[in-house]
Amino acid sequence: MNDRPITLLWSLRSLCDLACPSCYFGDPLIHQIEPPSKVGQLSHISPNDLKRREVLAFARTLKDSAVGRIFVAGGEPLNWPGILETLKIIKDAGIEVVVCTNGIPLTRPVMLQSLLDLGIDAFSVSLDSTEATFNDWMRPDPKGEHGWQDVVDGIRALVAARKDDGPRIGIYTVITRLNIDQIPAMGRFAADLGADYYVPQPIALEDDHLHHEQLSLRPEDTSALNAAFAELYGAGLPLTLPAGSYPGQVTASVPRSASTVKGCFGGRTLHFIQPDGAIWDCVSSLRIGATPAAARRTIRGNSAAELFPAPTACASDCPLASYECVNMWPLMEFSRILTPGSRSAA
Repeated sequence: MNDRPITLLWSLRSLCDLACPSCYFGDPLIHQIEPPSKVGQLSHISPNDLKRREVLAFARTLKDSAVGRIFVAGGEPLNWPGILETLKIIKDAGIEVVVCTNGIPLTRPVMLQSLLDLGIDAFSVSLDSTEATFNDWMRPDPKGEHGWQDVVDGIRALVAARKDDGPRIGIYTVITRLNIDQIPAMGRFAADLGADYYVPQPIALEDDHLHHEQLSLRPEDTSALNAAFAELYGAGLPLTLPAGSYPGQVTASVPRSASTVKGCFGGRTLHFIQPDGAIWDCVSSLRIGATPAAARRTIRGNSAAELFPAPTACASDCPLASYECVNMWPLMEFSRILTPGSRSAA
Protein backbone atom coordinates (compact mmCIF):
# COMPACT_ATOMS: atom_id res chain seq x y z
CA MET A 1 0.00 0.00 0.00
CA ASN A 2 3.08 2.29 -0.06
CA ASP A 3 2.04 4.17 -3.23
CA ARG A 4 -1.64 4.38 -2.18
CA PRO A 5 -1.55 5.88 1.32
CA ILE A 6 -5.24 6.48 2.03
CA THR A 7 -7.17 4.22 4.44
CA LEU A 8 -10.98 4.19 4.54
CA LEU A 9 -13.16 2.90 7.35
CA TRP A 10 -16.38 2.27 5.42
CA SER A 11 -19.48 1.48 7.42
CA LEU A 12 -22.50 -0.11 5.75
CA ARG A 13 -25.86 -0.15 7.50
CA SER A 14 -26.46 -3.88 7.41
CA LEU A 15 -28.63 -6.05 9.58
CA CYS A 16 -26.63 -7.69 12.34
CA ASP A 17 -27.46 -10.99 14.00
CA LEU A 18 -26.62 -9.46 17.37
CA ALA A 19 -27.76 -6.48 19.44
CA CYS A 20 -24.61 -5.36 21.24
CA PRO A 21 -25.08 -2.59 23.81
CA SER A 22 -21.70 -1.21 22.75
CA CYS A 23 -22.69 -0.92 19.07
CA TYR A 24 -21.70 2.44 17.63
CA PHE A 25 -25.01 2.51 15.75
CA GLY A 26 -26.79 2.89 19.07
CA ASP A 27 -29.95 1.20 20.34
CA PRO A 28 -32.72 0.96 17.69
CA LEU A 29 -35.47 0.77 20.32
CA ILE A 30 -34.32 4.03 21.89
CA HIS A 31 -33.88 5.66 18.48
CA GLN A 32 -37.47 4.79 17.55
CA ILE A 33 -38.61 6.93 20.47
CA GLU A 34 -35.92 9.59 20.30
CA PRO A 35 -34.22 9.79 16.88
CA PRO A 36 -30.55 10.83 16.90
CA SER A 37 -30.06 14.57 16.61
CA LYS A 38 -26.28 15.07 16.73
CA VAL A 39 -24.31 15.70 13.57
CA GLY A 40 -22.91 12.45 12.24
CA GLN A 41 -24.56 10.31 14.93
CA LEU A 42 -25.13 6.81 13.66
CA SER A 43 -28.34 4.84 13.98
CA HIS A 44 -29.76 1.53 12.82
CA ILE A 45 -32.74 3.55 11.62
CA SER A 46 -32.17 5.90 8.69
CA PRO A 47 -34.08 6.91 5.56
CA ASN A 48 -30.98 8.36 3.88
CA ASP A 49 -28.72 5.38 3.19
CA LEU A 50 -26.97 5.13 -0.14
CA LYS A 51 -28.72 2.88 -2.61
CA ARG A 52 -26.89 -0.25 -3.68
CA ARG A 53 -26.24 1.24 -7.12
CA GLU A 54 -24.69 4.33 -5.48
CA VAL A 55 -22.35 2.21 -3.37
CA LEU A 56 -21.28 0.23 -6.43
CA ALA A 57 -20.82 3.38 -8.51
CA PHE A 58 -18.46 4.85 -5.92
CA ALA A 59 -16.60 1.55 -5.55
CA ARG A 60 -15.89 1.55 -9.29
CA THR A 61 -14.04 4.88 -8.96
CA LEU A 62 -11.58 3.52 -6.38
CA LYS A 63 -9.16 2.06 -8.92
CA ASP A 64 -8.04 5.53 -9.98
CA SER A 65 -7.57 6.87 -6.45
CA ALA A 66 -4.95 6.99 -3.71
CA VAL A 67 -7.00 4.61 -1.55
CA GLY A 68 -4.91 1.57 -0.69
CA ARG A 69 -6.80 -0.12 2.15
CA ILE A 70 -10.45 -0.31 3.17
CA PHE A 71 -11.91 -1.63 6.41
CA VAL A 72 -15.43 -2.75 5.57
CA ALA A 73 -17.64 -2.62 8.65
CA GLY A 74 -21.33 -2.69 9.59
CA GLY A 75 -23.66 -3.56 11.31
CA GLU A 76 -22.68 -6.91 9.91
CA PRO A 77 -21.28 -6.14 6.44
CA LEU A 78 -21.47 -9.76 5.29
CA ASN A 79 -25.26 -9.56 5.63
CA TRP A 80 -25.50 -6.56 3.29
CA PRO A 81 -27.12 -7.73 0.01
CA GLY A 82 -24.48 -6.21 -2.28
CA ILE A 83 -21.44 -7.12 -0.25
CA LEU A 84 -19.78 -9.71 -2.50
CA GLU A 85 -20.17 -7.57 -5.60
CA THR A 86 -18.79 -4.56 -3.75
CA LEU A 87 -15.83 -6.49 -2.35
CA LYS A 88 -14.99 -7.83 -5.81
CA ILE A 89 -14.92 -4.34 -7.29
CA ILE A 90 -12.64 -3.15 -4.49
CA LYS A 91 -10.27 -6.10 -4.80
CA ASP A 92 -10.18 -5.79 -8.60
CA ALA A 93 -9.03 -2.20 -8.03
CA GLY A 94 -5.93 -3.55 -6.27
CA ILE A 95 -7.00 -2.38 -2.82
CA GLU A 96 -6.43 -4.30 0.41
CA VAL A 97 -9.65 -5.25 2.18
CA VAL A 98 -10.17 -6.00 5.86
CA VAL A 99 -13.65 -7.31 6.69
CA CYS A 100 -14.84 -6.45 10.21
CA THR A 101 -17.39 -9.12 11.12
CA ASN A 102 -19.22 -10.71 14.02
CA GLY A 103 -17.95 -14.03 12.65
CA ILE A 104 -21.33 -15.74 12.30
CA PRO A 105 -21.51 -15.49 8.47
CA LEU A 106 -18.20 -17.38 8.31
CA THR A 107 -20.12 -20.52 9.35
CA ARG A 108 -21.92 -20.42 5.99
CA PRO A 109 -19.78 -22.53 3.59
CA VAL A 110 -20.84 -20.70 0.42
CA MET A 111 -20.16 -17.28 1.93
CA LEU A 112 -16.82 -18.41 3.35
CA GLN A 113 -15.61 -19.84 0.04
CA SER A 114 -16.78 -16.78 -1.85
CA LEU A 115 -14.74 -14.53 0.44
CA LEU A 116 -11.66 -16.71 0.07
CA ASP A 117 -12.06 -16.72 -3.72
CA LEU A 118 -12.14 -12.92 -3.68
CA GLY A 119 -8.78 -12.81 -1.90
CA ILE A 120 -9.89 -10.79 1.12
CA ASP A 121 -6.73 -9.74 2.94
CA ALA A 122 -7.88 -10.00 6.55
CA PHE A 123 -10.85 -10.68 8.79
CA SER A 124 -11.27 -8.92 12.12
CA VAL A 125 -13.74 -10.95 14.18
CA SER A 126 -15.46 -9.56 17.28
CA LEU A 127 -15.36 -11.74 20.38
CA ASP A 128 -15.43 -10.31 23.90
CA SER A 129 -14.70 -13.20 26.21
CA THR A 130 -13.46 -16.75 26.57
CA GLU A 131 -16.67 -17.30 28.55
CA ALA A 132 -19.76 -17.86 26.42
CA THR A 133 -22.16 -16.52 29.04
CA PHE A 134 -20.45 -13.15 29.36
CA ASN A 135 -19.84 -12.81 25.63
CA ASP A 136 -23.49 -13.52 24.82
CA TRP A 137 -24.58 -11.00 27.44
CA MET A 138 -22.38 -8.41 25.74
CA ARG A 139 -23.45 -9.53 22.26
CA PRO A 140 -26.98 -10.92 22.63
CA ASP A 141 -29.02 -12.34 19.78
CA PRO A 142 -32.61 -11.11 20.17
CA LYS A 143 -33.81 -14.23 18.36
CA GLY A 144 -31.77 -16.57 20.54
CA GLU A 145 -30.29 -18.31 17.50
CA HIS A 146 -26.62 -17.34 17.59
CA GLY A 147 -23.89 -16.71 20.11
CA TRP A 148 -20.33 -17.35 21.24
CA GLN A 149 -20.15 -20.86 19.82
CA ASP A 150 -21.15 -19.71 16.33
CA VAL A 151 -18.44 -17.05 16.37
CA VAL A 152 -15.80 -19.56 17.47
CA ASP A 153 -17.04 -22.02 14.84
CA GLY A 154 -16.75 -19.30 12.20
CA ILE A 155 -13.15 -18.53 13.18
CA ARG A 156 -12.26 -22.20 13.14
CA ALA A 157 -13.88 -22.65 9.74
CA LEU A 158 -11.87 -19.75 8.34
CA VAL A 159 -8.62 -21.03 9.84
CA ALA A 160 -9.24 -24.49 8.40
CA ALA A 161 -10.24 -23.28 4.94
CA ARG A 162 -7.53 -20.73 4.19
CA LYS A 163 -4.38 -21.61 2.28
CA ASP A 164 -0.86 -20.78 3.45
CA ASP A 165 -1.05 -17.44 1.62
CA GLY A 166 -4.64 -16.87 2.71
CA PRO A 167 -6.11 -14.02 4.72
CA ARG A 168 -4.84 -12.90 8.08
CA ILE A 169 -7.28 -13.59 10.88
CA GLY A 170 -7.70 -11.47 13.97
CA ILE A 171 -9.89 -11.09 17.02
CA TYR A 172 -11.12 -7.79 18.41
CA THR A 173 -12.31 -7.66 22.01
CA VAL A 174 -14.32 -4.73 23.37
CA ILE A 175 -12.89 -4.02 26.81
CA THR A 176 -15.28 -2.77 29.49
CA ARG A 177 -14.74 -2.35 33.21
CA LEU A 178 -16.34 -5.81 33.58
CA ASN A 179 -13.91 -7.83 31.44
CA ILE A 180 -10.47 -6.27 31.89
CA ASP A 181 -9.21 -9.70 32.92
CA GLN A 182 -10.05 -10.95 29.42
CA ILE A 183 -7.25 -8.91 27.82
CA PRO A 184 -4.58 -11.60 28.36
CA ALA A 185 -7.09 -14.47 28.42
CA MET A 186 -8.47 -13.59 24.98
CA GLY A 187 -4.95 -13.23 23.64
CA ARG A 188 -4.18 -16.80 24.64
CA PHE A 189 -7.53 -17.96 23.24
CA ALA A 190 -6.88 -16.16 19.93
CA ALA A 191 -3.53 -17.90 19.63
CA ASP A 192 -5.10 -21.27 20.44
CA LEU A 193 -7.69 -20.73 17.69
CA GLY A 194 -4.95 -20.07 15.15
CA ALA A 195 -5.54 -16.33 14.78
CA ASP A 196 -2.74 -14.06 13.57
CA TYR A 197 -3.51 -10.85 15.44
CA TYR A 198 -5.40 -9.65 18.47
CA VAL A 199 -6.65 -6.17 19.39
CA PRO A 200 -8.29 -5.34 22.74
CA GLN A 201 -10.15 -2.07 22.20
CA PRO A 202 -11.72 0.10 24.90
CA ILE A 203 -15.48 0.53 24.80
CA ALA A 204 -16.63 3.89 23.41
CA LEU A 205 -19.99 5.02 24.79
CA GLU A 206 -21.37 8.54 25.04
CA ASP A 207 -21.80 9.84 28.59
CA ASP A 208 -25.59 9.69 28.25
CA HIS A 209 -25.60 6.13 26.91
CA LEU A 210 -27.84 3.71 28.78
CA HIS A 211 -24.87 1.46 29.66
CA HIS A 212 -22.19 4.11 30.19
CA GLU A 213 -22.08 3.87 33.99
CA GLN A 214 -22.01 0.08 33.95
CA LEU A 215 -19.50 -0.53 31.16
CA SER A 216 -17.31 2.49 30.45
CA LEU A 217 -13.78 2.41 31.81
CA ARG A 218 -12.95 4.78 34.66
CA PRO A 219 -9.70 6.24 35.99
CA GLU A 220 -9.78 3.79 38.90
CA ASP A 221 -9.56 0.94 36.35
CA THR A 222 -6.17 2.11 35.10
CA SER A 223 -4.08 -0.12 37.38
CA ALA A 224 -5.98 -3.22 36.32
CA LEU A 225 -5.67 -2.21 32.65
CA ASN A 226 -1.92 -1.72 32.96
CA ALA A 227 -1.49 -5.10 34.63
CA ALA A 228 -3.63 -6.88 32.03
CA PHE A 229 -1.77 -5.32 29.11
CA ALA A 230 1.58 -6.11 30.72
CA GLU A 231 0.55 -9.76 31.04
CA LEU A 232 -0.62 -9.86 27.41
CA TYR A 233 2.49 -8.24 25.96
CA GLY A 234 4.79 -10.27 28.17
CA ALA A 235 3.25 -13.63 27.31
CA GLY A 236 5.23 -14.17 24.11
CA LEU A 237 2.16 -15.30 22.22
CA PRO A 238 2.44 -16.14 18.49
CA LEU A 239 0.27 -13.14 17.64
CA THR A 240 0.73 -9.68 16.19
CA LEU A 241 -0.43 -7.18 18.78
CA PRO A 242 -0.86 -3.41 18.44
CA ALA A 243 2.31 -1.36 18.80
CA GLY A 244 3.93 -1.18 22.21
CA SER A 245 2.61 2.38 22.64
CA TYR A 246 -1.00 1.21 22.36
CA PRO A 247 -1.63 0.25 26.02
CA GLY A 248 -0.57 3.73 27.07
CA GLN A 249 -2.91 5.25 24.50
CA VAL A 250 -5.77 3.17 25.89
CA THR A 251 -5.20 4.23 29.49
CA ALA A 252 -4.72 7.86 28.43
CA SER A 253 -8.19 7.77 26.82
CA VAL A 254 -9.95 6.61 29.99
CA PRO A 255 -10.47 10.10 31.54
CA ARG A 256 -12.52 10.90 28.39
CA SER A 257 -11.26 14.48 28.16
CA ALA A 258 -10.51 16.15 24.84
CA SER A 259 -6.84 16.26 23.91
CA THR A 260 -4.49 17.35 21.14
CA VAL A 261 -2.85 14.73 18.96
CA LYS A 262 0.33 15.83 17.22
CA GLY A 263 0.45 14.96 13.54
CA CYS A 264 -2.92 13.23 13.48
CA PHE A 265 -3.72 11.04 10.47
CA GLY A 266 -7.46 11.77 10.60
CA GLY A 267 -8.57 13.54 7.43
CA ARG A 268 -5.15 13.09 5.85
CA THR A 269 -4.56 9.37 5.46
CA LEU A 270 -7.70 8.14 7.25
CA HIS A 271 -11.34 8.87 6.38
CA PHE A 272 -14.55 7.52 7.88
CA ILE A 273 -17.54 6.86 5.57
CA GLN A 274 -21.02 6.42 7.02
CA PRO A 275 -23.91 4.48 5.45
CA ASP A 276 -25.51 7.65 4.08
CA GLY A 277 -22.26 8.42 2.27
CA ALA A 278 -21.10 11.14 4.66
CA ILE A 279 -17.32 11.46 4.95
CA TRP A 280 -15.60 12.48 8.18
CA ASP A 281 -11.94 12.89 9.06
CA CYS A 282 -12.23 10.23 11.77
CA VAL A 283 -14.68 8.77 14.29
CA SER A 284 -14.21 11.48 16.93
CA SER A 285 -17.64 12.88 17.74
CA LEU A 286 -15.92 16.12 18.75
CA ARG A 287 -14.26 16.52 15.38
CA ILE A 288 -17.39 15.47 13.50
CA GLY A 289 -19.49 17.96 15.44
CA ALA A 290 -17.01 20.76 14.74
CA THR A 291 -17.03 20.23 10.96
CA PRO A 292 -18.68 23.26 9.33
CA ALA A 293 -21.68 22.47 7.15
CA ALA A 294 -19.90 23.92 4.12
CA ALA A 295 -16.99 21.49 4.62
CA ARG A 296 -19.08 18.31 4.86
CA ARG A 297 -18.62 15.84 2.05
CA THR A 298 -20.27 12.72 0.66
CA ILE A 299 -19.32 9.88 -1.65
CA ARG A 300 -22.77 10.12 -3.27
CA GLY A 301 -22.19 11.04 -6.91
CA ASN A 302 -18.48 11.72 -6.40
CA SER A 303 -15.29 9.86 -7.29
CA ALA A 304 -12.68 8.56 -4.91
CA ALA A 305 -9.87 10.29 -6.82
CA GLU A 306 -11.50 13.68 -6.24
CA LEU A 307 -12.44 13.03 -2.63
CA PHE A 308 -9.24 11.32 -1.48
CA PRO A 309 -6.20 12.68 -3.29
CA ALA A 310 -2.77 11.62 -2.12
CA PRO A 311 -1.77 13.81 0.85
CA THR A 312 0.73 16.50 -0.04
CA ALA A 313 1.20 18.12 3.37
CA CYS A 314 2.35 16.95 6.76
CA ALA A 315 -0.28 15.68 9.14
CA SER A 316 -1.84 18.43 11.22
CA ASP A 317 -2.31 18.60 14.96
CA CYS A 318 -5.86 17.82 16.09
CA PRO A 319 -7.17 19.50 19.27
CA LEU A 320 -10.44 17.56 19.09
CA ALA A 321 -9.22 14.05 19.81
CA SER A 322 -11.65 12.09 21.98
CA TYR A 323 -11.85 8.74 23.75
CA GLU A 324 -13.14 7.21 20.48
CA CYS A 325 -9.89 7.96 18.63
CA VAL A 326 -7.74 5.34 20.33
CA ASN A 327 -9.47 2.58 18.34
CA MET A 328 -8.14 4.10 15.11
CA TRP A 329 -4.46 3.68 15.99
CA PRO A 330 -4.35 -0.09 15.32
CA LEU A 331 -6.06 0.45 11.95
CA MET A 332 -3.26 2.72 10.83
CA GLU A 333 -0.53 0.15 11.43
CA PHE A 334 -2.18 -2.69 9.55
CA SER A 335 0.72 -3.02 7.12
CA ARG A 336 2.57 -4.82 9.91
CA ILE A 337 -0.43 -6.98 10.71
CA LEU A 338 -0.89 -7.96 7.07
CA THR A 339 2.76 -8.89 6.60
CA PRO A 340 3.04 -12.72 6.42
CA GLY A 341 5.03 -14.09 9.31
CA SER A 342 4.78 -10.86 11.30
CA ARG A 343 3.91 -11.96 14.81
CA SER A 344 5.83 -9.48 16.88
CA ALA A 345 4.14 -7.36 19.52
CA ALA A 346 6.88 -4.73 19.33
